[in-house]
Amino acid sequence: MLKAPPTPKGFRDIKPDMAKKRREAINIIVSVLEGYGFVPIETPTIEFADTLKGKYGEEERLIYEFTDRGGRKLALRYDLTVPLARYVAAYNPPLPFRRYQIGQVFRGENPQKGRWREFTQFDFDSVGSSDPKEDALIVAVTIKCMKDLGFEDAVMLINDRANFASLPSEAVRAIDKINKIGEEDVISELVSGGLSPDKAKETVNEIRSQKPTENLEQLFNILKEKYSLEMGIDFKFDPTLARGLDYYTGAIFELKLDQNPTSLSVGAGGRYDNLIGMFIYPERSRRAKKDIPAVGFSFGLDRLLELI
Repeated sequence: MLKAPPTPKGFRDIKPDMAKKRREAINIIVSVLEGYGFVPIETPTIEFADTLKGKYGEEERLIYEFTDRGGRKLALRYDLTVPLARYVAAYNPPLPFRRYQIGQVFRGENPQKGRWREFTQFDFDSVGSSDPKEDALIVAVTIKCMKDLGFEDAVMLINDRANFASLPSEAVRAIDKINKIGEEDVISELVSGGLSPDKAKETVNEIRSQKPTENLEQLFNILKEKYSLEMGIDFKFDPTLARGLDYYTGAIFELKLDQNPTSLSVGAGGRYDNLIGMFIYPERSRRAKKDIPAVGFSFGLDRLLELI
């Protein structure tokens, strides 16, 4: 029996049946997005390392970096959002700029079920408007894509980063794990981080009792009135959702296959109003010239395809 060289750990070949499913799913999602006015772009797989670094917080350690023969410090793209920010800064498209992109991204993390070191992201974003109508558009389009893919029970969990403004980041990261490891383990993690048992329980209860912010109330009203989506069925307020502390600035989203909060996540997103301005500089200055608001979503395409 012939034996071929192996692929590196966390990298894989895509066989014809899966490649066909991938193309069919992509075509369905593209059809929905273009129907709502999103346009495609493509960006390089490799960026200058400095373009990517300083944007992902503690996750920056997962970036694949290398030096080429010319001594240039380069990196494989970690996601499609930072390249989008660079693209907007470089080409200054008319705003709001609604784009989608499909591409391979790379993360030096421990491979596990549904997680690879090279995987495909399918992103779509609206850049240039802070109007909650754009947040609602992102949520509505995501739900429409899922229904067209056959996932009738999909639900978007939604929260606002403002709900965590008074808490230290370590506590928020622990709270975000409630649906994965349970409340008792989260309390134990908070205690090991320096809180007393009573204070840890109080913190968890405080988070669970949070109400939607005014910003979220506007978003929910648009989803119900403009897109005829039902709260509690198509979308839910989840006060424990706390992803992207170093990234998101407003509404945050996580897509679930059904109403079970512990079920697999197949995508996430949110509002990130500070990222793009990091790439726009006045002449001879490294301080951002202006903020450009943005909101977007990313499908975990590989994980989604495993479920189709």
